[in-house]
Amino acid sequence: MRVYRHIAVFLSAVLFPVCLTGQDEEVMLVSFWNLENFFDYEDGGGGGSDREFSSGGERHWTKSRYWKKCHGVAKTVLWMADSYGKVPDVMGVAEVENRGVMQSVLNGTLLKKYGYRQVHEDSPDARGIDVALIYREDVFGMAEYRAFHVSEDMDGKPMKTRDILYVCLEDADRERYHFLVNHHPSKYGGASVSVPKRLAAMDVMVSVCDSLVRAGEKNIICMGDFNDTPDGDAFRMAGKCLVNMAVTLHRQGRGTIRYGGKWELIDMFLVSADVAGRAAMDICFPHFAAVPDGGHSGWKPLRTYTGPRYTGGISDHLPVMLRVNKY
Repeated sequence: MRVYRHIAVFLSAVLFPVCLTGQDEEVMLVSFWNLENFFDYEDGGGGGSDREFSSGGERHWTKSRYWKKCHGVAKTVLWMADSYGKVPDVMGVAEVENRGVMQSVLNGTLLKKYGYRQVHEDSPDARGIDVALIYREDVFGMAEYRAFHVSEDMDGKPMKTRDILYVCLEDADRERYHFLVNHHPSKYGGASVSVPKRLAAMDVMVSVCDSLVRAGEKNIICMGDFNDTPDGDAFRMAGKCLVNMAVTLHRQGRGTIRYGGKWELIDMFLVSADVAGRAAMDICFPHFAAVPDGGHSGWKPLRTYTGPRYTGGISDHLPVMLRVNKY
């Protein structure tokens, strides 16, 4: 897949100045979480999934169930504060239907007092789900953002998937941090169909990162649901400019989703070498978001739905956390 020419043009543009309030902190917390089919409860005419996850749809996704999930997401973020010392400064999310979904979380729950701002762009995904990023406005100011399309696989076949959301933020010292939020294509259809799609998504992500590195930028943090474990083929192309922070956790048998009694680590961070030298990744495991794994030993994430049955959980994924020493 060709590298888009506009990437270099975009990254060479002058970033807008920002105004910041609050004090800089020595440690930055960055989280990512796939929120599993987080649709609003209205049928907006966006297609099958939009209709399915609505009050009158097959899932009976009502207003009360929707708001329970909103408060569940907020409760998990507050759990992160108890576990890691503060709420995340930056958080990427996947599988949200639209901007309004995360605004409900940020404005209609206890997270309202933390001053989060959202970055979101509608993508051409066939299921109508997107990625988004939130950040604390008293810690960072917006410099620039852009959504990069992944419009064809490595074999040149057209595809519709989630955009890769690029966001550049600046702290109080005018230090720039570059975040890329990803949700790469699933394994649906088997390896022959899905691998070229994930390779294409990784190619676009790595192309953006390579351009940043060539421009002398050091603070690059890619996060997301990559729908593959760290030993997957697509991660080989990332090794030339990024370090996968999930490798050690993967070798320890830890993961973010559980299937057949086994963990798989598909949600992770890939960062520039400079960030890797002062960062560590962890998998968050809030007890209230998990249930015993029936038929197997151990626990698993409590899903919102198990098949067609509403089970009241938040997501089938666990969130991940990256702790970065800023100095």
